[in-house]
Amino acid sequence: QVPLINELESAMHQLYKQRASRLVQRRQDDIKDESSEFSSHSNKALMAPNLESFGRDRVIYQEQVKRRTAEREARRARRRQAREQTGKMADHLEGLSSDDEETSTDITNFNMERDRILKESSKVFEDVLESFYSIDCIKSQFEAWRSKYFASYKDAYIGLCLPKLFNPLIRLQLLIWTPLEGKCRDFETMLWFESLLFYGCEEQEQVKDDADISLLPTIVERVVLPKLTVISENIWDPFSTTQTSRMVAIVQKLVDGYPSVVNAENKNTQMLLKALLLRMRRTLDDDVFMPLYPKNILENKNSGPYLFFQRQFWSSVKLLGNFLQWYGILSNKTLQELSIDGLLNRYILMAFQNSEYGEDSIKKAQSVIACFPKQWFANLKGDKTISQLENFCRYLVHLADTIYRNSIGCSDVEKRNAREHIKQIIKLLASIRALDHAVTVANDHNVKELKILIEGK
Repeated sequence: QVPLINELESAMHQLYKQRASRLVQRRQDDIKDESSEFSSHSNKALMAPNLESFGRDRVIYQEQVKRRTAEREARRARRRQAREQTGKMADHLEGLSSDDEETSTDITNFNMERDRILKESSKVFEDVLESFYSIDCIKSQFEAWRSKYFASYKDAYIGLCLPKLFNPLIRLQLLIWTPLEGKCRDFETMLWFESLLFYGCEEQEQVKDDADISLLPTIVERVVLPKLTVISENIWDPFSTTQTSRMVAIVQKLVDGYPSVVNAENKNTQMLLKALLLRMRRTLDDDVFMPLYPKNILENKNSGPYLFFQRQFWSSVKLLGNFLQWYGILSNKTLQELSIDGLLNRYILMAFQNSEYGEDSIKKAQSVIACFPKQWFANLKGDKTISQLENFCRYLVHLADTIYRNSIGCSDVEKRNAREHIKQIIKLLASIRALDHAVTVANDHNVKELKILIEGK
């Protein structure tokens, strides 16, 4: 029955992959459409397919864009309405929510195919005696052998064979298990886990080198980790904060609960981590886009380009926070390469430099810094922050200088506000241990309360 189980598992993975790919493709299309809509005429040619100026293909393409635009705006309107009803509208920033709404047709088709696969899975062992496919029945037979004839049991290396024997049976039970969904059960509460939890523990004295002790850790290694690898590579969306939190939680649970197998030396763990990194890098390369407009275009806070720019900025900050949820699981070097080099310096900082210099930029900088793990800066020696943040620090210094220059010749109230903003920037620099830059800003703008600002970070 193993080939049939393999087919069913592959079909279920493909079903979830198609749904995830459809949502990612829709997001990419929306970004291309909006970018094209708000770009100059010359740039539109870069976003649209190579079409004739007149002709049927161009008309079809334009109709597709109109349809996608109408659907996109309708989804956004429904999300806004939902936030208003739950009272979450005041604190919300466009770009922080995930657009994972599906059409009724897509939901129906997905459920029909999933039900079909589950129905097929229920028939896998319909012509097999229960004693050959029930985990409880199989377990009881081996427990009886172990209890009565332990020497021959051990000589037959049954402890090494059991994980392979139970593997397809457990995979069948895990067919629709995906920790990305809120209704997903903890695998440790599933019947197969509870059935095998105390296997081999009936002895009064534990036998040395008893392979049965590692039965569940071995199953986690050979069944759960490979399934998570497939989910990470094909189903997980790094842009979704909810999915990322759930993915981090299950991996952290395995790291804490199964340290003997879920570690850097284990091959299946390495494959899982590799899949996670590849998915994150693919998101950076394919899904992140930061539009650039002249500052005079962004002066109108209700214009399409301004709203698109803000949405893309905040979605990038959300992705930064999602990446950094992996602190403690992925290495600092890898995380800093992805989050700072790949996202902050490559996209977010470019948006900062294209924004107006003032209170809005300070709030955005605070949001970015809030994503960083505090442990990155706790043990730094000297007065410099980590090297990858130097460009960000220089931007903050430039922001302080610009705020000061813009306040020259203004009213006393505006000058006091500018000074408070400069103090906030000093606090931000101190919070990431960039004390050299904090001192520079304080000296340049005659801020006397430097020690208080740094200690009060």
